[in-house]
Amino acid sequence: MTTGTLEIAVQDLHGITAAAAGGADRVEICTALALGGLTPSVGFVTAAVEQGLPVHVLIRCREGHFEFTEQERALMIADLRAALRCGVSGVVVGATTGGAIDRRFVAEVREMAAAVEVTFHRAFDTLADRARALEELIALGVDRVLTSGGANIAADAREELSGLVEVADGRIQLMAAGGITSANVRAVAATGVDAVHASAKTMISDTLPIGLGTLAGAGQSQRAITSEAEVRALRAALDAR
Repeated sequence: MTTGTLEIAVQDLHGITAAAAGGADRVEICTALALGGLTPSVGFVTAAVEQGLPVHVLIRCREGHFEFTEQERALMIADLRAALRCGVSGVVVGATTGGAIDRRFVAEVREMAAAVEVTFHRAFDTLADRARALEELIALGVDRVLTSGGANIAADAREELSGLVEVADGRIQLMAAGGITSANVRAVAATGVDAVHASAKTMISDTLPIGLGTLAGAGQSQRAITSEAEVRALRAALDAR
């Protein structure tokens, strides 16, 4: 049975406030959610921890695939050390090699983060043999896996999620992610996952007087923020089960 645990992915201080007010159990903090999330600044991590809600920090040094160079791994380990010094409750990592779990990297993270929870992120969904990957993560001592069941939208992979729950058999937590909203969260939770992960975002209008980059042109645009109302709706839908 699912515990009804609700994790909200946030990328700014407003998001933490909205998640807490809406009834989230914890937050995963990052930047660049539109890219799948990247490592946040130490300042943001520190401020997030001070808010009081359990904070799990994403450690991912760049966008794109999950096969990292030695330099990239070293950078993520440095970011991990910094996050641990800030007093986070958990870290969220993921790396692959040759189409399988990067066991060496995950083992190093697990050893360093001995006092906090370790979640393996959606790099898991890029793997062809997810049942085998789950067994490897269990053996490595990972606490939780974030997964959409290999689909873009978790609600489209409910059968796969149910199968992974059976494989896990209580030995590791499964947290569903990927397009989860208050409209579909109950169906996803019914697969038996231990938790659900959502961004609960809404779009607001914004205006830039000058262009700042290829994805930040001058003029009116929109940007995503965490919706307290959507967090509340997610919480209510889970509690109604």
